[in-house]
Amino acid sequence: MLMGEYLHIVDTKGRMILPAKFREELGTSFILTKGLDNCLFIYEASEWSVLEGKLKQLPLSKPEARAFMRFFFSGATQIECDKQGRILIPANLREYAKLDKDVVVIGVLNRVEVWDKNSWNSYNDQLSPAVTEIAEHLADLGI
Repeated sequence: MLMGEYLHIVDTKGRMILPAKFREELGTSFILTKGLDNCLFIYEASEWSVLEGKLKQLPLSKPEARAFMRFFFSGATQIECDKQGRILIPANLREYAKLDKDVVVIGVLNRVEVWDKNSWNSYNDQLSPAVTEIAEHLADLGI
């Protein structure tokens, strides 16, 4: 399970150190793609395969399904860490997530998310007052 929050820096070449704890869980090769909420998602290879299988089942006749698949797969790339534990984040993905220098890397069960630090702080500021209400809705779902 991927969990935790880590502060890191994207260097001028677009590289970022991936926390060692996440490297252990993700393995040697994993998938980086556009995520929701203007962050990036990182998936371990087998987890990506599961997600890929589910998305293949979406009906191509639905415009929303086609749009989501285009969004998700067009930004996807297979990556590996270098010997220093760094990943190279392609320019298009850095631009999408507005990654400049300071980033927050979080574990979210089956994926890692990479956020611009200011975006992450804004997201949390907006979310904090609503967490109790969200928890109540999840309780209705049996969680």
